[in-house]
Amino acid sequence: MREPSWSHYRSFLAVLQEGSLSGAARVLGMTQPTLGRQIAELEEALGTALFIRSQRGLVATDAARDIAPHAEAMAAASRAMVRSASGGTSDAAGTVRITASEIVGAEVLPPMLTSFRRRHPAVGIELSLSNRVEDLLRGEADIAVRMVRPGQQALVARRIGNVALGLYAHRSYIAAAGAPSTRAAALSAHTLIGFDRETPFLRELQERLGITRDNFALRTDSDLAQLAAVRAGFGIGFIQHGIARRDPNLVSVLAGEIGMSLEVWLVLHEDLRASHRLRLAMDHLTAELTAYVAQSQP
Repeated sequence: MREPSWSHYRSFLAVLQEGSLSGAARVLGMTQPTLGRQIAELEEALGTALFIRSQRGLVATDAARDIAPHAEAMAAASRAMVRSASGGTSDAAGTVRITASEIVGAEVLPPMLTSFRRRHPAVGIELSLSNRVEDLLRGEADIAVRMVRPGQQALVARRIGNVALGLYAHRSYIAAAGAPSTRAAALSAHTLIGFDRETPFLRELQERLGITRDNFALRTDSDLAQLAAVRAGFGIGFIQHGIARRDPNLVSVLAGEIGMSLEVWLVLHEDLRASHRLRLAMDHLTAELTAYVAQSQP
């Protein structure tokens, strides 16, 4: 078996994601015949078929699904190599890729990244919003803001503190339904917004407060969708205090009686500690997130 070119794996990933040669060719800026030839060469080199033609387009075979994680790791390593070299001769230039949850990336980090950019205009920012814990060891990101303690080795982790959450509702909801005076009233007579699938947060709600999935009138695993639903007046949901206090139309519900907290961690791969721009970003985010956590207490 001869070693296939990396470009062939890149073409493979594009076809896997797009489901067709034409779509993948557009994404990569290649001609469809060239892309088709690369897929054929990759299949020949690996000795197995990767795609089967169907009415829905190209369907991945079991072999394609088996090699996909390895190809994705190669793509992540390639992007990390480009980021590492992006600073050129200046350590205060280049690109920093940050991953965070949807809610943190959309509601918490933007002003922090704005102030960082003003201080270091030569540093570009890539922001990946995902509730999936991205793998720093594979180069999927340089810095991660995580709401759980990192379990991987070879990572430099800074514990920022605990961010507190409470129940909030829009003023329009309170005007229509009233504010619950007790936990029992909130669970039995009010519209609650929460998670669809079981999560560690939902399990903690059940253990500590007796709140289960069945109590939620709106179920979604997107924190941004939950926040949007609360802002729309749909019902009552958990929001970080630091986020809720920015909106004067959000009213705290059962303050002091029902509350939760999440750990906040800032994580960097230990091999990247020598990068000046990453140290600058880590120090800046540490200071900004520490201040945010302090403002997010009950």
